[in-house]
Amino acid sequence: MPNFLKRWESLLLIILVVVVVFNITQSPVFLRTENLINLFSLHIEKIIVALVMTLIIINGEIDLSVASVMGLAACLMATLYEQGTPMELAILVALGAGVLCGIFNGFWIAYIGLPSLAVTLAGLIGYRGIASMLVEDRSVTGFPEWFNALGQDALVGPLPLAMIVFFFLAVAVFIALHYSGYGRYIYFIGNNLEAARYSGVRVKRIKLSLFVVSSTIAAVAGILFAARLGAVRSSTAEGFELDIITMVLLGGVSIFGGKGTLGGVILSILIVLCLRNGMNLLSITGNTQSTVIGVLLILSVLIPNLTQVLQELSRRRQYVLQKE
Repeated sequence: MPNFLKRWESLLLIILVVVVVFNITQSPVFLRTENLINLFSLHIEKIIVALVMTLIIINGEIDLSVASVMGLAACLMATLYEQGTPMELAILVALGAGVLCGIFNGFWIAYIGLPSLAVTLAGLIGYRGIASMLVEDRSVTGFPEWFNALGQDALVGPLPLAMIVFFFLAVAVFIALHYSGYGRYIYFIGNNLEAARYSGVRVKRIKLSLFVVSSTIAAVAGILFAARLGAVRSSTAEGFELDIITMVLLGGVSIFGGKGTLGGVILSILIVLCLRNGMNLLSITGNTQSTVIGVLLILSVLIPNLTQVLQELSRRRQYVLQKE
């Protein structure tokens, strides 16, 4: 097999080209500027959170609570504004709630040693429950025009605020992960937690900081989502964690930690967005789309592991042939 094809990112690039070509042949509007902007805009909050989820999973952990934190931040902001709190202060309180969610998750995981799967699953249920208590079955609307404009109007050229946030965050995460000591520690801990501890790496602090950043960015994404829709319900961002985790794992980030690149995740984000957009243009139902994304999630975990097993078998076979 050529070296180019051995890299997961190369395979993702080929898949992306196939998906784009298929979409072009199926819909003449796919390459229109409005559609390409729409392609990002409809899922921009998910891909913002996916950037930080990349750091979490490379570190050997997972955060299932991000979508619930998005919903909680949006519902808290909406409730405070509805009760007469200035929108600026309501936003700050909602962001503070995101920080507290991250501290809560990180404390139990980093300092008490509970599994992140269990802690963040509890967070997924608990934070969504608080959001439901705040808003109940209502839809909160009537936000200030300037707030709705942040999510709905172009800020720089054709780009809304959320897309600008994504680009800046992508650059920051790329530098932090691939060109800083902090990023090297994230990989080191994900590869071998005990070795990192014995080497003097401040494992607890790094894990806590990752969960704080994850929940804070999720709260930012929740507020941007509310601004884009101009309305908030207790179900805001419900189910987003499926797409977010799929984007990261499909990008070649190992579910066991210690492996993956942000470049791969960016390619997988483009694949998922193009798939979603193509299915929308073909009027495929949301349930079918969720099924496709679910299958992608399974394959993104299964294929890298099968590839690793096959490579190991190939190395053993070559070793045996050399001995003979």
